[in-house]
Amino acid sequence: MRKNLFDDILKLKKEKNAIILAHLYQPAEIQAIADYIGDSYYLSKIARDCEEELIIFCGVKFMGESAKILSPEKTVILPSASAGCPMADMATASDLEEMIKEYPDAFKVCYINSSYEVKALCDVSVTSSSALAILKNVPNKQILFLPDRNLGSYIAEFFPDKEFIFWQGFCPTHERITTEDVLKAKEKHPTVKVLTHPECNKEVRDLSDYIGSTSGIIDYATKCEDDEFIICTEEGILYELEKRNPNKKFYFPEKILCPNMKKTSLENVYDALCGKIDEVILDDEISKKALTSLENMHKLGEMVLCEK
Repeated sequence: MRKNLFDDILKLKKEKNAIILAHLYQPAEIQAIADYIGDSYYLSKIARDCEEELIIFCGVKFMGESAKILSPEKTVILPSASAGCPMADMATASDLEEMIKEYPDAFKVCYINSSYEVKALCDVSVTSSSALAILKNVPNKQILFLPDRNLGSYIAEFFPDKEFIFWQGFCPTHERITTEDVLKAKEKHPTVKVLTHPECNKEVRDLSDYIGSTSGIIDYATKCEDDEFIICTEEGILYELEKRNPNKKFYFPEKILCPNMKKTSLENVYDALCGKIDEVILDDEISKKALTSLENMHKLGEMVLCEK
């Protein structure tokens, strides 16, 4: 990395009237250069509402796609074009079409960790931070949820009156966290609360004191008076946890890193600002269909906020 690369990025960003968004799982140096850091739901709102015409989205493919769908007039660049999401790849549009035929009356809910082709076939997209609020505003009794079986089963616990049909997808990174890992961490730190992402399996969630999205975990740890926590999610979250809580300690059951989230480098961001990396280009017809599910995500999520 060149010595002045950080400063060069800041200078270019200003010259290009660009905004840099970074997911909480991104490398620390990427989060340090970003204008906004957050989970998928938060960043999708920033991308939709920002005034900047150039969005550098430091995340994975489905995030760049969602930003482009919500703001088709803006230029969206994913600095690491090869950064995909294995969970999103587990659900294809053609397979979903077959499942819809099997359950024609089901309300189709896709995790935002899905391709835009899948979103185009669904009624609403959700994130781990917005799913419960959104499902409260869905009257349908039969729910087809994809692709994450773990998040789906967690949500279903809150809606015993609904019938959930789960796609059998999962996050390979969160799936690596086992009950044995958590129990070993609890043996070392017996009085420490366990904070867990709902992409973990039920057995791990059942050992937890709090279950929530990346932003939810950070907020809980920040507001809680405890000064130590066991964290069951990707380790990129540590940057923001320590930034907000410099005097607290955080333990991870094992080294949990998402290889795709770690693909983005400062060199990639610099090249994106220089126009050396192609922008996100989507099929217009599919993108317009996918827009409905993302608009419903914000509309149904914000309805709950207005009710509070």
